[in-house]
Amino acid sequence: MKGLILSGGKGTRLRPLTYTSAKQLVPVANKPVLFYGLEAMAQAGIEEIGIVVGDTHQEIRDAVGDGKPWGVKVTYIPQDAPRGLAHAVAISQPFMGDSPFVMYLGDNLLNKGLRPFVDQFWADRPAAQILLARVPDPQMFGVAELEDGQVVRLVEKPKEPKSDLALVGVYLFGPEVFDSVARITPSFRNELEITDAIQDLIDRGYAVRPQIVDGWWKDTGRLEDMLEANRLILETLTRRVAGDCDQISRIEGTVVVEPGAIIRHSVVRGPAIIGARARILNSYVGPFTSIMKDVEIRDSEIEHSIVLEGTRIHDMGTRIEDSLIGKNVKLHRIPTKPSAYRFMLGDNSEVGIRW
Repeated sequence: MKGLILSGGKGTRLRPLTYTSAKQLVPVANKPVLFYGLEAMAQAGIEEIGIVVGDTHQEIRDAVGDGKPWGVKVTYIPQDAPRGLAHAVAISQPFMGDSPFVMYLGDNLLNKGLRPFVDQFWADRPAAQILLARVPDPQMFGVAELEDGQVVRLVEKPKEPKSDLALVGVYLFGPEVFDSVARITPSFRNELEITDAIQDLIDRGYAVRPQIVDGWWKDTGRLEDMLEANRLILETLTRRVAGDCDQISRIEGTVVVEPGAIIRHSVVRGPAIIGARARILNSYVGPFTSIMKDVEIRDSEIEHSIVLEGTRIHDMGTRIEDSLIGKNVKLHRIPTKPSAYRFMLGDNSEVGIRW
């Protein structure tokens, strides 16, 4: 079995961060989201992986390389534009040949890995195996309708969903799917929808097996989902303090402090992770916070947030929370009168100020 990871999307819901960084490389618990998918495939015994890449192909290539850190062989499959998941399947056919494969959306997280689903696929050998999860907003996803435990209909982002079972961003396919993606036509979004290809398999009498996900699944395409995924991953960590913490500071709960990090006159309350060479000075880092390498936080408070590498947060008079802060950002308070807010923000930024 081979693997296919989709990493060609533009990440519009995470702008402005994704103007300069691939959405699949935004970190969760200080690790790029894409790496979790690679790890899951390697742990499931998949050794050959194709990665569909688009405009951010060089950044993806630089981060992943040839796949050796995961014990896999990576092949890059260029996609000229985001033309739908089924289009990504179509252009991967030369790489896949007649092999069955797992397709994994590069910005998704699945907490229990892929091995149980791969084992079930080999036991049943369907033309497709789809993973489903119950969601409160099914109109935002591809939705499956079941009868007597069998998939009878799939609809992409229905206005009036007949089910709350959303398609998780992980699919297992046999080679039969390539005929189906060749038979379908673009949707109203001008994309080749994977739901249409799977529906074609159903209509032609092929077996499509549903499997309900046991445990959490996250599509990290939005800020709130990214922060929630960060929370869920941080809760799985084991306490490890390898950095330099003075005796005045308090490290409470499950906290990872990477080598080279410095903590002085501060409180870090877990679950949290402090990256290599980060400096936490006279500050408070609260639960569910990921601080990446080379960040400096001084005379400030932050919790339930993700801070990317190289950022400086100084002298903030109010606690920062529920935030995703990009690379090399400078965030500080200017103690001058008259009081005023001063911003330099990129396109599609969002700033929330609590009174």
